[in-house]
Amino acid sequence: MLGKKIPFVTFRTRVRDDSIEGPNPFRWEDKTSDDYFSDKRVVLFSLPGAFTPTCSTFQLPDFEKLHGEFQAEGIDEIYCISVNDAFVMNAWAKAQGVENTKVIPDGSGEFTRKMGMLVAKDNLGFGMRSWRYGAVVDNSVVEQWFEEDGFSDNCNTDPYGVSSPQNILEQLRAAKIEAA
Repeated sequence: MLGKKIPFVTFRTRVRDDSIEGPNPFRWEDKTSDDYFSDKRVVLFSLPGAFTPTCSTFQLPDFEKLHGEFQAEGIDEIYCISVNDAFVMNAWAKAQGVENTKVIPDGSGEFTRKMGMLVAKDNLGFGMRSWRYGAVVDNSVVEQWFEEDGFSDNCNTDPYGVSSPQNILEQLRAAKIEAA
């Protein structure tokens, strides 16, 4: 993945629109890979599903907590992507109190498939989902790659560590020292 351009896809998102009255003031908005990744340096992390234990207890909250430290290392945005629709991703972000990490819905799994990270999780009743990974992406090109071990369909475990925010932050700092 290193040095490769991320795939171009269109994401179907839901954004708040205060001109819409009622209990659901959101409208559909298409966003492309270019909208998210062009002309910026970002951390992208992917996980099997919103509201799942590891993702909700550690991964998303820790990225949120460390947002300022990532910014200090030259990261413009932190994105969390999952093979979930916009409704689920937005509800999860709200339930988690996320303000700095942005969620990206990959409802059909197109981006995840084109990244080569789509796996079956039928053993958990999930269907097709993303393998857990992280990346530093600079102007749409993968600069650093953090893939959990054991990539496979219906994996019996849920490896987590390589793509943790703590590890990615440590690697960003190490690369900065090497470059100096």
